[in-house]
Amino acid sequence: MRMQFWRDAVEGIYCDNPPHQPIATELWRAVKRHNLTKMWFMKIIDEREKNLDDRAYRNIQELEKYAENTQSALLYLTLETLGVRDVHADHAASHIGKAQGIVTCLRATPYHCTRQKVFLPMDICMLHGVSQEDFIRGKQEKNVRDVIYDIASQAHIHLEHARSFSKKVPVKAYPAFFCTVALDDYLCNVRKVDFNIFHPSLQRKSTLLPLHLYVRSWKKTY
Repeated sequence: MRMQFWRDAVEGIYCDNPPHQPIATELWRAVKRHNLTKMWFMKIIDEREKNLDDRAYRNIQELEKYAENTQSALLYLTLETLGVRDVHADHAASHIGKAQGIVTCLRATPYHCTRQKVFLPMDICMLHGVSQEDFIRGKQEKNVRDVIYDIASQAHIHLEHARSFSKKVPVKAYPAFFCTVALDDYLCNVRKVDFNIFHPSLQRKSTLLPLHLYVRSWKKTY
């Protein structure tokens, strides 16, 4: 029902007839001001609707597809608000969005486990002989950490891909990609605790994030 509301809302926005709802009104203004692409909004809604059944991802590719159609789609829209329509920026956004989706899945795992749910890719869990019950019980054996290592490594690969052609990405697009600061911070911290996803330090806020964000902005890198 909620997804249908937003689907109808987006249709109304692009017909200049947004519903009388604050967020929808602001979206309509943003669409008019920046000529935002309708397809990205619909991809986000469609993918979220598919994901409502609360089941684990069958494989890492399924998680990446979800991230592409949600996190990357948001980045495409952010680029459009910045006035950037560039194939290299879009390519970077695709990889960064996938990395963000993977990291979000990892970060949320301890929380989901307290509610008897595990969304980590089943193919990687099976590869290391790890069950969902192992995560729900908070086990920290090597094979459990190996699962986290494999998944975190995939996020790292996507970030490296995004940076491999940074010289081709317009500097104007960089603010859309500063979310990489938080992604790098989490991946660095999970590596420090030997990929123990349940380590208490991973649940604490990083007080240095604003400084790292400033440095990244000053250096004009992502």
